Amino acid sequence: MKNADEKSNKQIRRNVNNKIDYVFDEDKYLTEIWDAIDKTYSSHYAQNKVQSTEFIADAGHGEGFCIGNIIKYAQRYGKKGGFNRNDLTKVAHYVIIMLCLHDNYYKRESQGDQYEVK
Repeated sequence: MKNADEKSNKQIRRNVNNKIDYVFDEDKYLTEIWDAIDKTYSSHYAQNKVQSTEFIADAGHGEGFCIGNIIKYAQRYGKKGGFNRNDLTKVAHYVIIMLCLHDNYYKRESQGDQYEVK
């Protein structure tokens, strides 16, 4: 569970008006992704306060689940419902979840371009 200071630091980061002139409007798109992620926590996916992705990760299947969903939504973009932006935000969300799993569940060390499980 995240402590209150961590959450407030994240909120501050979201609201800071950076002086960086993002060429591709990354700040705008990161805010859009953040908002999409927030919606998943208030949707039917989190009715029991625990998302199914947590159960899947705890059972040791998180990496495959996330990579599979990244592939699914990336391949679906442009096909189901046309060029659906929602598919792209889902890709980004699963990338973020995979980053968390990478750092916290799998204890990977970077070795150049290769990653090795400890």
